Amino acid sequence: MGYRTLDQISLAGRRVFMRADFNVPLDKQDGRTITSDTRIRKALPTVETILGRGASLVLASHLGRPKGQRLESMSLRPVAERLGELLGTEVALAPDCIGPEVETLADSLEPGRALLLENLRFHAQEQANDAGFSAGLARLGDAFVNDAFGTAHRAHASTVGVPAVMPDRAAGLLMQRELEYFSMATSNPRRPYVAIIGGAKISGKIDVIRNLLSLADRVLIGGAMTYTFLKASGARVGDSLVEEDRLGLASELLEIGEGRLAFPEDHVIADSFSADANVRTVESDVPDGWMGLDIGPRTIESYRRILGDARMIVWNGPMGVFEIEAFAAGTLAIARCIESVSDKAVTIVGGGDSERAIRAAGVGAAISHISTGGGASLEFLSGAVLPGVAALA
Repeated sequence: MGYRTLDQISLAGRRVFMRADFNVPLDKQDGRTITSDTRIRKALPTVETILGRGASLVLASHLGRPKGQRLESMSLRPVAERLGELLGTEVALAPDCIGPEVETLADSLEPGRALLLENLRFHAQEQANDAGFSAGLARLGDAFVNDAFGTAHRAHASTVGVPAVMPDRAAGLLMQRELEYFSMATSNPRRPYVAIIGGAKISGKIDVIRNLLSLADRVLIGGAMTYTFLKASGARVGDSLVEEDRLGLASELLEIGEGRLAFPEDHVIADSFSADANVRTVESDVPDGWMGLDIGPRTIESYRRILGDARMIVWNGPMGVFEIEAFAAGTLAIARCIESVSDKAVTIVGGGDSERAIRAAGVGAAISHISTGGGASLEFLSGAVLPGVAALA
């Protein structure tokens, strides 16, 4: 794809500026405890490789959405502390991400040492890809590594602006792995190739579905987006979530995907969106006053048969409201279906809810690749060029 890897750039004696994705969840009560360090752990191979090859390392990331304000609740201090614990050495936190004081700290870094910059998004110029801000960040290193696949679909200063002025650049190990797997799914994939697309809304996945229909042998639909499609086909969907302004596009996709799109044959429905709702399963239209919140057992079996023959599987989006136990069976069953064929199929799971479902089902170890970037993976699967990847060329 035109990018260099860590093995293709000199690291010894360099000061590497690395864009990481440390946008980790923090405990809502104390605002300091990291509730999942997965993204930090995923960055460790790249961090350790750079430090192990005799470079010093300046790490940059965002956390949350501070909208250009300095908010202590979104400080990267907990990340610096956890990263230091995992590395077995102190990782200092800079007081900011640009400026003379930060430049002094970066200049004083010795080989094998790391410095974490404070939250990039404390400055509105980060998301605006401001040239001056990019130049300020670029002064902190003499080689650029992007390991933040989760932000690669954003044209921000740290993902696009910095590499534009720092010609020695490469993809980190995590970025490289993400691109290799998603390239498998979009260029000459193994067959039969089955894509599973779920989630609440069709609007964010129109381009993904359209592109996958040109790539995959079957596309299985689940989640609340099902009901926009079903209403477009003339079915009764009761009080299920429907994007009325997307019915025309749904009809278009139904026509394009005839014979390849598969929809739920039965539905777990409820009379309210709550854990204590009345629940039943129907194999026909959803009656008024009820809403579809999960796929039913007949659909699970149908999808299981299709997945059983697959040699490439891509999954993005849950089959139902799996956060509520009564509507989790479909999502968990699909996760276990994917696990059952993992010995013969390449299995790729998008980030976000899909990753949480895989973890909830306890099958994460069997999946070929679990992405760290929900939005970026969707952009890639839609056929779009990711700005953060294009900037590495």
